[in-house]
Amino acid sequence: MIAALLLCSAAIAQDTLPPAARRVLADVRYLADDAREGRGVGTKGIEDAARYVARRFEEAGAMPAGPNHSYFQPFTISPDAPAVMHTKLGGTEARNVVAFLPGTSPVVGGEILVLGAHYDHLGYGGFGALDPDSTGKVHDGADDNASGVAALLEIARTLHGKHLSRTVVLIAFSGEELGDLGSAFYVQHPVIGPVDSIYAMLNMDMVGRLRDNRLIVTGSASAVEFGALLDSLNGTQPEKFELHASGDGWGPSDQASFFAVKRSVLQFFTDLHEDYHRTSDRWQKINAVGLARVAAYVGDVALTLANRPAKLTFVDAAPPKMATGGSGYGAYLGTIPDMTGTPGGVKLTGVRAGSPAEQAKLQAGDVITGIGDKTVANLFDMTDALRSHQAGDTVVITVKRGDQVVHVTAVLGKRGA
Repeated sequence: MIAALLLCSAAIAQDTLPPAARRVLADVRYLADDAREGRGVGTKGIEDAARYVARRFEEAGAMPAGPNHSYFQPFTISPDAPAVMHTKLGGTEARNVVAFLPGTSPVVGGEILVLGAHYDHLGYGGFGALDPDSTGKVHDGADDNASGVAALLEIARTLHGKHLSRTVVLIAFSGEELGDLGSAFYVQHPVIGPVDSIYAMLNMDMVGRLRDNRLIVTGSASAVEFGALLDSLNGTQPEKFELHASGDGWGPSDQASFFAVKRSVLQFFTDLHEDYHRTSDRWQKINAVGLARVAAYVGDVALTLANRPAKLTFVDAAPPKMATGGSGYGAYLGTIPDMTGTPGGVKLTGVRAGSPAEQAKLQAGDVITGIGDKTVANLFDMTDALRSHQAGDTVVITVKRGDQVVHVTAVLGKRGA
């Protein structure tokens, strides 16, 4: 009875939403339903999700861009991919879902603006899951990344019928959770135009939990013109975002595959939260109005770039230092970092309940500057430090807390097995 009442309340709440918010929430609900099996690579659920995205592209008026006039670009999961080595997925067939809206300009119509979001998630948990003992339970991935796909579909709807000088290619990637495999395959085998015809790539990953109007855009330093363009378009929104735009095009999502081949990229993100890579990332926690607002803003950015007459000035950056100790994601601490970046350390927006971080009395606002004998200046350093340890290790963590330097001791835990 209680469950029925909750569902009824949710349905009533959805009826009061603006049309765009209702549309994106409906897409998230389908993609993040338990029946999709967490959209794990190799499941029937992810195949259902791919067909759903293809139908929505077709309904939006976007044309099929895959081989043989289909919406699907198939590829095979390599058994040599680092994340795949922890699974039985080597050799599994996967597919990107690809559509396009043709450009009309005789001058720049052959240039490509790519809009992307990954539609795979963790399936039934295991490697990559952050809730211990969750293997075998469906990880719905409502924010990661049904939200990004819902935004992609909404942008496809809004761009159809608009004047587009450049061709817009819309891609729902598979295999992102296994190491950006679908986007890496796409840049090696683009289905429309050569890779050097790509003008820019916009990626959306975890855009469904807008809080305090705070929108993070990484990659804004990958083109000289991006900063001013983002600020200008933010000023035209009905309600401005608290915009945090910075950084190069590297990072843990599909935009990095395009930046690696020297394309300017932007990655849109509403920040981490305690449900990341956990079974609790459910559709009921999506901020549908906020998601629709993000989709509208990214759509404005896309439309501006599709029609912008001038070239972008690409700005390259060296690849980040890769973690060298251990393998996989490393031991578990349970912090929630502030993804906008903090000079000289990793600032925390919170800690996960019951985690080693909570037991060590780490708290929101702390800036981690060291783990064990390793200096932590950024998230890559922190990943490196955790990968050099095993579950059960006791480490001293150095923290800036206000004007003080504090040392706490944590017993590291084990991630989802």
